[in-house]
Amino acid sequence: MRVEPDARQSAEECSALAHVTRSALERAGLAVSPKEATHPAIVEAAHVAQHILRAGPPAPERLARLSGMVDLARSAIAAPPASGLPWPARLAAPGPHLERSVVRALKSLPAPGGETGTPQGSVVDAWRARDEEVFRETIALLAANWPGAHAELGQILLQIALLDGPAIDGFTDFTVHGAVFIRRSRLAPDPDALPGAVRLAEALVHEGTHTRCNAASVAAQPFLRPVDDDGPMVSTPLRLDPRPLTGLFQQMVVLARSVSLYRRLLAGDTADSGAAAAVRSRHDQLALSAADAVRTMTEHRDVLTDHGRTVLADAAEVAQVRVR
Repeated sequence: MRVEPDARQSAEECSALAHVTRSALERAGLAVSPKEATHPAIVEAAHVAQHILRAGPPAPERLARLSGMVDLARSAIAAPPASGLPWPARLAAPGPHLERSVVRALKSLPAPGGETGTPQGSVVDAWRARDEEVFRETIALLAANWPGAHAELGQILLQIALLDGPAIDGFTDFTVHGAVFIRRSRLAPDPDALPGAVRLAEALVHEGTHTRCNAASVAAQPFLRPVDDDGPMVSTPLRLDPRPLTGLFQQMVVLARSVSLYRRLLAGDTADSGAAAAVRSRHDQLALSAADAVRTMTEHRDVLTDHGRTVLADAAEVAQVRVR
């Protein structure tokens, strides 16, 4: 994986992860097809299978519950997708695997005092007609301005879930790999008049990059060398709480790709639109954060593999930062 999107490599990573998913379920006596193995609910079932098998031979009732998870996932996979959508990804309705993921995300949020808590205020909600209109606008915008990102996201995103409520703007969860969660308010213009379609494009690039990094770190070359206890915790541009170096690395790639998105928008039709000033402002804000992430990662470059250093160099080029 590099900063520039690559649909072919991402497809290979998806196939490798599907093999891992199928193998985990086979050890629990459950068989799924390669296509089924890419679905986020099936991925969750594989994680559950790995957990229960680590404790030794599982009790029959636990295997029965696991089989029920797979059956429920199959019914969701078999449901016909909404007609006319311009992308393979499904606009996900609320479902148990997505709702469990939101519960985990809420528990991980830092409380005002710095400790994790369980703040209320984010749930998976259904897509509405206006939401779908913005989604269509966004996909057309990506296809016109960044075909590479459009192709990669179409390959790696299986479900796009909307969040209602103020607690979470968006996230990914490796337990339901292939699903991304985005707050509904990101589909509307912001106070600076940045259009909803542009904001959603950024959100898809952001969460899609986390999805790609997660897959690449397992199925391809690692970015960081193994370190004790995940290494030091560092300040990062996108989180108030200190993050491990893996989190910083992913933020760096997210920010570099986000800057690339806005540069392409500024070079395209957006440059002549009424939103140009808002797009320029957002670009400049992201560029500062990308440069900050690159500088901090450079201070810890000794933990990077050769491949990780190559990606750091990519991000530095986008952020226009000299890496020593």
